[in-house]
Amino acid sequence: QVQAVESGGGLVQAGGSLRLSCAASRGTFTHMGWFRQAPGKDREFVAAISVSGTRTYYADSVQGRFTGSRDNAKNMVYLQMNSLKPEDTATYYCAHMTRPWGSQREAEFGSWGQGTQVTVSS
Repeated sequence: QVQAVESGGGLVQAGGSLRLSCAASRGTFTHMGWFRQAPGKDREFVAAISVSGTRTYYADSVQGRFTGSRDNAKNMVYLQMNSLKPEDTATYYCAHMTRPWGSQREAEFGSWGQGTQVTVSS
């Protein structure tokens, strides 16, 4: 199965910013999502970006700090993360939404990437 490929993770101090990138393996014809998984926790929804890139929705925990976007000409999806907190530390994944717009459950996404690690120090 063709997978998405994430990049851009790293180590950043609290209050800093990072921009994650995702090469969308299945092209530009699906909505996309970002998830994250912290050690010992379940993978959780972070953000969704519509096919056109004009609609987004976010988990309450990142609303106002994270911004999803995409460049369909490049088959790329992005997650701009500002005002980072130590609790944002996790492996971040992108995936294609396989259910209608509004999905947030892990089972409603597919073609997962391998993830990129984000570590926020206090």
